[in-house]
Amino acid sequence: MFYGAPYESFGTTANLCRTSCAKGGVCTNVHKSLKFVSIDEKHCKEKDFEACALELYLNFKSVCIVTIYRAPSGNFNSFITKLDTILRKLYISTLESIIYSDININYFTDSEKNSQLEPLLQTYNLKSTVDFPIRIQKNSITTIDDNFIDIARRDSYSVCPIINGLSDRDAKSITFNTITWKPPTKQIMETRKINKYTINDFLTKLAYETWDITFSSGDVNIMFNDKINYICTHSDTTIYLLH
Repeated sequence: MFYGAPYESFGTTANLCRTSCAKGGVCTNVHKSLKFVSIDEKHCKEKDFEACALELYLNFKSVCIVTIYRAPSGNFNSFITKLDTILRKLYISTLESIIYSDININYFTDSEKNSQLEPLLQTYNLKSTVDFPIRIQKNSITTIDDNFIDIARRDSYSVCPIINGLSDRDAKSITFNTITWKPPTKQIMETRKINKYTINDFLTKLAYETWDITFSSGDVNIMFNDKINYICTHSDTTIYLLH
């Protein structure tokens, strides 16, 4: 959205700095015109799983931005466990998640790590978006950085490399071509209001029932249906909630 804007237009909004190991950590920069709130993430572990997150407000839409790093020497099983934990924590049906990652897993090759990562991401409808090399060296071409988006919400986007010469790998840019700005529609849900007052009222009404018609019938089905009708009639305290 703000590609090409001067660097001073952005501010560091969420970050994780290492305290015991050198050369690591993650941060997210957001244009100063946008509103957001940082999400406190307590499941991080240096090298294994380093992450920061924020909720970005775009008019009627909120987007959760997660930035993740895993060192090549990090414990992969710990990474998978912590990734599942943070995704489960952040996953809300009304909130879209976008993950920017450098997790040092090459998506150009089939591997045991890929076979563990892909099913986990699919559980949350997250799809890899980068299909071009990120790091090109003499004897290898790899894609170890990736963006993951919710495929149920985003079907129109484009990703391209940004060759900047500042690192051993290229940067990447993702553009979302369609954005829905309309507010979410409200739904009406019917439910019974149950508390100590409605329960006492229900018990009082049942106490005044004679049950003569119910027990005078020799048909078990008729007796059962009569009891159900009594219960439904006396417990029909209904309220309507807007969502």
